[in-house]
Amino acid sequence: MELLALLRTQARANRLANHRLHTAMAPLSRDDFHAPRTSYFPSLAATLNHILAVDAYYLAALAGQADMVGQYEALVPCDTLQALAAAQAASDARFIGLMDALAAEQLDEVIDLERGDHVQRERRGHVIAHLLAHQVHHRGQVHAMLAGTAVAPPQLDEFLMPSEAHLRVADMVQLGWTERDLFG
Repeated sequence: MELLALLRTQARANRLANHRLHTAMAPLSRDDFHAPRTSYFPSLAATLNHILAVDAYYLAALAGQADMVGQYEALVPCDTLQALAAAQAASDARFIGLMDALAAEQLDEVIDLERGDHVQRERRGHVIAHLLAHQVHHRGQVHAMLAGTAVAPPQLDEFLMPSEAHLRVADMVQLGWTERDLFG
């Protein structure tokens, strides 16, 4: 399997997992969304807004935009799950679009990450891998926090094998995707 094809699938898996997580969380009240929880960030809202803010930073970097820190700092935290889900869906679409526009050789290009006191230089492929790992890490925290609510944490990791299409039928319909969209 070619690396770029895998990363494109992973960007879509990221969208699929966010969709599934946000859909499962829909019955939560605003109070439940903001309620104090035990995790690195103190609530579901804080954790999901952190994912969104970090996405803004790294997607700007991957797009070659010099205002990555400004985009991160300008993100206004979403007060409701509905607003968060819509903003994350747009961010995920941006990520997928960036991935689809890449050529394989661009994964080795070095990009700049403004870090305030210095510029960090990393290969684009490493930044993409980091962004994906970041999302998985914090979605896992949200998943664990849901155990303390009335919402059953949804399955997020056993539905991305090509042979498991039957496990994602409803999600694919809701996203307007086909299996070809997911796996190329």
